[in-house]
Amino acid sequence: MIQETQKIRINKLLSQAGVASRREAEKLIHAGSVILNGKTVTEPGQTMLPGTDHLTVEGRKIHFKHTVKTKVYALHKPRNCITTLNDPEGRKTVKDFFPRDSGRLFPVGRLDYDAEGLLLLTNDGMLAHRLMHPRHKVWKSYFVKVKGLVTEEIMRTLRKGPKIGGRKHQPLRVKPIHKINDKMWLEVSLREGTNQQIKKMFLESGHRVLKIKRFKIGRVELGELTPGASRILTSEELEELYKDTDG
Repeated sequence: MIQETQKIRINKLLSQAGVASRREAEKLIHAGSVILNGKTVTEPGQTMLPGTDHLTVEGRKIHFKHTVKTKVYALHKPRNCITTLNDPEGRKTVKDFFPRDSGRLFPVGRLDYDAEGLLLLTNDGMLAHRLMHPRHKVWKSYFVKVKGLVTEEIMRTLRKGPKIGGRKHQPLRVKPIHKINDKMWLEVSLREGTNQQIKKMFLESGHRVLKIKRFKIGRVELGELTPGASRILTSEELEELYKDTDG
């Protein structure tokens, strides 16, 4: 989908329009094959406004059929809510926190039913796919409360990459925040995030997870959003998301 309210980098635009991948678009630009408003494009990062500016590639005029404004929302997903648009069991879903006229929104990844915190939703299915794709390795950060006191030895093992069911996972970040009697809060950051990874990796080390709250995805933060509340991302935050998934 193509943003209508701001200029977009030409290499990104050609990729979104299905003309060429971003790397291929850069090659076309360096070869002098891309013309914007009658002038040869020399920089891949050059921008244009779809619907107003005219672009040709190797002499062929590029038409952008869909000019739909990309929207990304940050939602504070409450506990006891599922990350889906419909539930046959009738449970509360993230869709219940948006008006009907908000259009179709795709959840970016998921949070467990009993977890809360930052969840991104967008009308741009391609952006959602890129944010979830393992090769982009976007950092996601959580506050995690566990039963028992996690030792520094266990944290060192997790940082190197936890083993879950015999399978080695990617290295992660973990640091203690504070202790409350026989319970402990930690800050955990993942770039992989397989199904229930946080619960499983702590359980393998003998600690049951009591609470999970995600507070950051890439450079987007939960901030002061209360459970069930949402906000639309700023253009700066949206640009950062595209940078995180570039390439």
